[in-house]
Amino acid sequence: MARILVTEELAQSGISAMQQAGHEVDIRLGLSPSELLDVIPQANAVIIRSATKITADVLAAGTNLIVVGRAGIGLDNVDVAEATKRGVMVVNAPESNIISAAEQAMALLLAQARNLAQAHSGLVAGKWERSKWTGIELYGKTLGIIGLGRVGALVASRAAAFGMNLIGYDPYISSDRARQMGVEMKSLEELVSESDFVTIHLPKTPETLGLINKDILAKAKKGLRIINTARGGIIDEDALVEAIQSGQIGGAGLDVFATEPPTNSALLQLSQVTVTPHLGASTTEAQDKAGTTIAEQVILALAGDFVPFAVNVSAAEASETVRPFLPLAERLGCVFASLVEAVPTEGMEIECEGTLAGYNTEILTLATLKGFFSNSSEEPVSYVNAPQLAKERGLEIKESKTSATRDYVNLITIRGGGHSVSGTLAGVRAEQRIVMVDEHLVEVPPAENMLIVRNDDRPGMIGIVGTTLGKSGVSISNMAVGRSPQGKTALMVLSIDRAVDEDALKQLSETPGILEVHRIFS
Repeated sequence: MARILVTEELAQSGISAMQQAGHEVDIRLGLSPSELLDVIPQANAVIIRSATKITADVLAAGTNLIVVGRAGIGLDNVDVAEATKRGVMVVNAPESNIISAAEQAMALLLAQARNLAQAHSGLVAGKWERSKWTGIELYGKTLGIIGLGRVGALVASRAAAFGMNLIGYDPYISSDRARQMGVEMKSLEELVSESDFVTIHLPKTPETLGLINKDILAKAKKGLRIINTARGGIIDEDALVEAIQSGQIGGAGLDVFATEPPTNSALLQLSQVTVTPHLGASTTEAQDKAGTTIAEQVILALAGDFVPFAVNVSAAEASETVRPFLPLAERLGCVFASLVEAVPTEGMEIECEGTLAGYNTEILTLATLKGFFSNSSEEPVSYVNAPQLAKERGLEIKESKTSATRDYVNLITIRGGGHSVSGTLAGVRAEQRIVMVDEHLVEVPPAENMLIVRNDDRPGMIGIVGTTLGKSGVSISNMAVGRSPQGKTALMVLSIDRAVDEDALKQLSETPGILEVHRIFS
């Protein structure tokens, strides 16, 4: 059972899912920074939204932290680099609120086009001002979309339904992909100079901070109206105020601000500006999806499983074909570590054969490294810090693929340091099998405790090993024997009910005819 600290409002569906998984959920809302530092050392996971800041100090104090979960998309309040350095996984719920965020952008877009907020305020104040708040149609107008990720793409499809002309700016989206969305790519300067409306859908990063600045606003088409439901700080708010007051910018619809709440912002005093209090994800549907999704990710992370939305894991998402092989790859890494007993100076080769070769297998490499370092590292090993451990210990990794296999549909092989181990998934149940060790063909399911014995290929060796283990109280639950290709040595792979003690291990190692003994345990 793990302890999960929840510092902000989370849907009950997510809390219930974590409790049903057997974890203790500690709900502490409204913690101050100092209070967070006091409680974080006891947490194995922490779930936040946008208000809680997970700084380097918090991560340093969280000595038992395995995962930080952000129930939403943005991660500007999490020190991801420091978390990665410490081996703490950072996960989010990137798809939970994308529809809500896109609809909020459209709501502000329509509010700006038809002066809805201003007309509402006037009417409530007893003023009937039909001519004063005459608006414009969206049809035929040009919408510039800055950021064509998940939310930007949804806004594009919705704006197209209004008959708007779409142009976009995103350095990470190809022109072909943009064309599929009906968007013509432009430079940022071209976009603001040609657009009637601009909507922003970018993460807050050092590169995007202050992206919409005084110089960009000066190049904008006169009367441009700007929508921002992404992150505060992307727009230079002082420059925006000045541009609106001068008439260069016609207005703005803002859901996010550099400082929240924006109690002293001059933007709140401008009648051309429509503001909402960071409501992009504030729908019942988005809250439920965010709570459920982040709970699922945290449960997977605490179990040491593959986490689809881990932002600091250096691998692409595992396909449905690759994912079942993750536990096998991790187990093979553990077996290989016991065989080589040290970091191989010439490095480690990880080869994927068969249909696996047609997929991205980076995550299998991470799983292999996770298993390799699991019993030799003083710190917990995860998909996050496994590559860092390899780098620190000078382990070079070579990855290779081939569609041709030797008798198996799929095969994973690890080589290095004069040793090798191969495994596959067998049968309709996709059960794990170790099928080769040091070029000896075997077939045995992995177990928590195993023993690998290489010996001279002569009669009586199996009996010696069985007798020695029996005298030490160890039962053999499974066993496979394979000969070397040259026929001079044989190799036993045994699944046993408990770890072999040092005395029995020494006795086996000193038995004539036994060449190597390797103890393997989780």
